[in-house]
Amino acid sequence: MSLKYTCPGCGTPLGYEGLCWKCKCEQERQAALAWTPEQIAEKQKNLIQNIRRLADMEDPELTDFWQLLGYQDAIIPEIQQAALAAEVFWPCEIYYHAPVDVRDGLIHALLSTEDSSEASNLMCCLAFQGDDRALEILLELERSPRPWRKRLYVDPSSYAQIGGWTFDREGFRTQLNFNTCYPMVKGTTGEKSPVRIGRAQEDTCPHCGGHMVDILVLDGRDERLRFLGLDGVLTATCCPNCVGFLKGPAFNSFTLDGGVEVFPSELFDGAEKMDCYVQPEDYKALTENPFVLGKTPVPLFYGAACQDVNTIGGFANWVQDAEYTTCSHCGKPMKYLAQIQWDTVFDCAEGTLYLEFCPDCHIVSMQHQQT
Repeated sequence: MSLKYTCPGCGTPLGYEGLCWKCKCEQERQAALAWTPEQIAEKQKNLIQNIRRLADMEDPELTDFWQLLGYQDAIIPEIQQAALAAEVFWPCEIYYHAPVDVRDGLIHALLSTEDSSEASNLMCCLAFQGDDRALEILLELERSPRPWRKRLYVDPSSYAQIGGWTFDREGFRTQLNFNTCYPMVKGTTGEKSPVRIGRAQEDTCPHCGGHMVDILVLDGRDERLRFLGLDGVLTATCCPNCVGFLKGPAFNSFTLDGGVEVFPSELFDGAEKMDCYVQPEDYKALTENPFVLGKTPVPLFYGAACQDVNTIGGFANWVQDAEYTTCSHCGKPMKYLAQIQWDTVFDCAEGTLYLEFCPDCHIVSMQHQQT
């Protein structure tokens, strides 16, 4: 049955009149990117005055917050101070690199609470503040747990991961994300890019028989990607059908000349085989998508502010919890590399693929999350 309407922006068939959700998101993003300094100041002022509405997930405060953070990098200390004064501890990203007075207020609240839920929220906030004093407090709480720790699932070092870093028992910090972010944007026909999403492979998946795909091919020698510290090509390969059904992430090793070795994987239910739901037209859409690396960097939370953007570096838009993979070779936490929103590269797919890598061992992990 054909649908009555089409999106005026991209031509996607729709069951309603108007823009499809992707074009609507793009329209809203372009509007936010075009805000004048006066508009930004007005939205900051409103957020300060109505900070409790943010905690209650009310608009326009909720939308304004994510747009100020993700597209304008404009969460100022006054907003953070207002949030602390009102005891607003969600979204925790509001405290990213907050000033010392706000950090100390978060620490005082954390060390004073006896409630495990509040402690959990405050550790997330402190993780995003992220300075050395924040590390000291989380390390202290890991070494000498408070009573509320028994009612939480993970240690403070795992909460630190939410802010893009973690630490070991000796207090040594490991940074888990990069302080640079580039978007993937729709390019023109034939446009060359140092990053490609979806390159066709002849190899087939041992679980479903569908085609394997080089889901990300990235040339770190491009000047824009120097921040990754890769003097060559990183290739991440997976089965787009099965990667969301594995017991843990998919892994492969890579060589800087473009070589790749896919590691054995296991389906989550222990079965040997499963059906392949990815149709030929889906493989075609995935391997012929128009995305290229953007020309200029964007704010670190650019990809965390929406569900229709693929990014390299920065922070992820985790569907569930932030989840950093342990390298299968050295045992160290891997670094967050990229996110691919499945439904931006082929229709009828759900969720997001998160890619991480170990710079020392040249191993990539790919894990899927969805609601």
